[in-house]
Amino acid sequence: MPQTVIKHFASLENALTSLFGSSVKIAKRERIAGGDINEAYGLSLTDGTKIFMKSNAKKNVSFFTAEAAGLDALAQTKAIGTPHILCSGTDEGQGGFSFLLMEFINGKKRIDGYWETFAHQLAAMHRASAESFVPNGKYGFESDNYIGARKQINTAAGSWIDFFRDCRLEPQFKAAENYFAAEDRKKIVWLLDHLEDFLTEPEQPSLLHGDLWSGNVITGNDGKAWLIDPAVYVGHAEADIAMTELFGGFPRDFYSAYGAEGLLQDGYRDRRDLYNLYQLLNHLNMFGMSYLASVRRIVKKYV
Repeated sequence: MPQTVIKHFASLENALTSLFGSSVKIAKRERIAGGDINEAYGLSLTDGTKIFMKSNAKKNVSFFTAEAAGLDALAQTKAIGTPHILCSGTDEGQGGFSFLLMEFINGKKRIDGYWETFAHQLAAMHRASAESFVPNGKYGFESDNYIGARKQINTAAGSWIDFFRDCRLEPQFKAAENYFAAEDRKKIVWLLDHLEDFLTEPEQPSLLHGDLWSGNVITGNDGKAWLIDPAVYVGHAEADIAMTELFGGFPRDFYSAYGAEGLLQDGYRDRRDLYNLYQLLNHLNMFGMSYLASVRRIVKKYV
């Protein structure tokens, strides 16, 4: 399926006029807490509509165009809820800023069986055809995007193991090289040269959320789990599940239901920390030394 064209505007005023008409203005702007990278607001409009806006410096508009492309890809699987994207844009006001407008999520009461339903929908997303998202390859994505505030490389590859080495671990290790002693570097080189001893090729490529922790799962307007803030790419479904276990995990009902879907290959638990090495390296590169011990522990586990 072709990527949906997300409208992009040269001002917030032009965006609102195009979407809602020239008579509609912002009646109230409320700051919404949460998120380390962007500012978030609920915008109440004079026609009674409420929308959600993310904003950042004008130079960081690519954060929002990448996010819009990721949410669009997730939505194209027709498997799980995501906020509807209205548009992106930049504005010269207030010193210049970029923005992303989306539908406002009311966070209704969760349905019965919330976590089991989420697991089955996520499995359906992982089973959906991902062929159209990676021109000239099986793994990667149609464009680079972001994991947190850092660039995520999505160059197409024909092998999952090659992709994980070349586009996930190697760039992060290179960015973090000043943290490692000579002995660490020897272990890292050995690990990268022997990834095929630990990882497996998936039975099929899957579209991944890419940053699937509890903060990026919200209760949608239908009472089911919706996905936000993606770092999408096509890879091994196990990498998404590993990420869910990194920072606290989801309830047991989620893992029981997902496990019953049969997408986790034998030996998943032996590979889980290796998938999460990418996420921990990214945190090391963003936030510093507090993540170094975890990175070293995982490298030592496999070397």
